[in-house]
Amino acid sequence: VIGEPIDEAGPIQSEGMRAIHQEAPSYTDQSTEAEILVTGIKVVDLLAPYAKGGKIGLFGGAGVGKTVLIQELINNVAKAHGGYSVFAGVGERTREGNDLYHEFIESKVNADPHNPDPSVKSKCALVFGQMNEPPGARARVGLTGLTVAEHFRDQGQDVLF
Repeated sequence: VIGEPIDEAGPIQSEGMRAIHQEAPSYTDQSTEAEILVTGIKVVDLLAPYAKGGKIGLFGGAGVGKTVLIQELINNVAKAHGGYSVFAGVGERTREGNDLYHEFIESKVNADPHNPDPSVKSKCALVFGQMNEPPGARARVGLTGLTVAEHFRDQGQDVLF
């Protein structure tokens, strides 16, 4: 939340900082065209297509595949569309966040900070507020993830948040 990375990749190279509390874009700046996001997951694209700029929710019990579906969406957005993804884990378990981080490195969605490969560019930002952190810090994780997603959007990139 305060810009201190924990991935042992060194300091974040940035042109500046942005506040997590910002004004929303005006209605005239927002697109009114309906466009489908092709996820590459055939059952989703056929039965419950996602609208670009829209909101979706994934609900389900433990072990039903929510994380697997999210990982596949992030992978497809990064590799098929060249877009960026932002994952904000609010109240996540440390182990699950660590597993997700390493899964993205293995699938080449993100670059490995310890074994740099110039052909791999990181396409997913991960922001976590672990379940053992104070409620104020966890509450800011969602806003921090949103600010990162807005940054990519303002650069003209497709963003999955």
